[in-house]
Order: sequence, then C-alpha cells, then structure tokens
Amino acid sequence: MSGSSTIKGAPAKPANRRRGGKTAVNHLPKPDVAPGSPPSSRAARAAERRQAIMEAALDEFIARGFTATRLDDIARGAGVAKGTIYLHFKDKQSMFEELIRTAIVPLIGRLTSPPLPGASVRATLEGFARTFIQEVASTRRGDIVRLIVAEGPRFPGIADFYYREVISRGLAGMRAMIELAVARGEISQPELARFPQIVVAPAIVAVIWKSLFERHAPLDALEMLRVHLDLIFGERRTA
Repeated sequence: MSGSSTIKGAPAKPANRRRGGKTAVNHLPKPDVAPGSPPSSRAARAAERRQAIMEAALDEFIARGFTATRLDDIARGAGVAKGTIYLHFKDKQSMFEELIRTAIVPLIGRLTSPPLPGASVRATLEGFARTFIQEVASTRRGDIVRLIVAEGPRFPGIADFYYREVISRGLAGMRAMIELAVARGEISQPELARFPQIVVAPAIVAVIWKSLFERHAPLDALEMLRVHLDLIFGERRTA
C-alpha cells in the first residue's frame, strides 16, 4: 500500500507530467520555518527535497492513480534518487496521507469553526461553501478527494485515514453548527443534526461533477449551495 502529499490553488485537471526533475507550477504549502531561527542550509535543502517529492507524488497520483504510481517515477519527477524518498516517507501510502494532512486537514479546522459573534449559522455555512469551492472543488485539492473516492474501496487504510483526519472532524463540526442553528431558531428541523451529511452533500457533488461532467454542463456550485441552504433554512429575506 502507499500514500501521497498536498496542494494549493490550481485547476482541477491532471497536472502535466514532469520532465527533467522540474516540479509543477502549482505548489504545495511550504514547510514552516521556526520564527527567529532560519534553518541551516542542510535543513533548507532537505525541506526543498521533501517539497519536490510531494509535488511529484501529487502529479503522479493524479496522472496515473494510486495503484499505478511508482516511486521511481516520483523520484524522477522530483529530481532525486529513489533512496532519498525513503529518508522522508515510508512508502506511497505515507506520502498520500501527508498530502491529505497538509492540503485538506487545515481547511477542516477553518471550515468548522463556530460562527463569529453576531454572525448567523447560515452566513457561516455560506462562507464555508465559498471557501470549499474556491480552495478544494475548483483546485487540485479536489483531485485528492477524487482519488480517495476512486481508490478508497481497494485501499481501506487510505479511506480510514481520510475518515479519521477529515470526515469525522468535519461531521462533528457540522453537527455542532446545526445544533446551534436549531437552538437559535434558524433551523426548524432538529433531526437534521443526526445527518450532517445532508448539509455538506452539495460540496461532494461539486467535486465529482467538476471532474466528470463540467464540460457537458458547467455547474454553478455556489448557486446550487444557496438553493440547498434555502431548503434547510428557508428562503433568505430581502430587505
């Protein structure tokens, strides 16, 4: 079994394959540097190699799928020796898990934060949707989600990791938000808290639709979500 890495802000299309050790234009989040103490040149080079490996892994996973991706191709794309990969990752699966951890997990914390003082739950969910569509569904992060949907049944370890790190946290945060909306009178159906998946369903539809059907029937994911929230909260009153 094997794993992969993270990414930010590029079109949700298979990346161009690397040649000659060059990395893709769309980069993963840069490693953190401890404040006040710049890393040594050796540590900086190690961080750059790790970043290059993750970028190459993502390209290979998107282009080939999890099963067909080979460490040799990742090493070639990153411009490193195959043995260098093992200094940073145990195997493909650990790489894929790192992609999830760095590209998707940080968003979950932001997207499930409680409403700001004075903000409605609906407005908070609309902000969540906008962030998800702009930073996941419409970027290469969405490719990671699509890979999990495609490969998860054959590699339950990956599905388990994604559920633990992303799905369970997201559902818990969404359930808390629904319960708050019920307590405030924004939502009249308390049973919705039993099924927070209903609230986030359009986000999953958007990820899958943009991959398979966008060229046939472009989807306005934000407008779809607005209609969905009207069904849950009632139509927004206009002043």
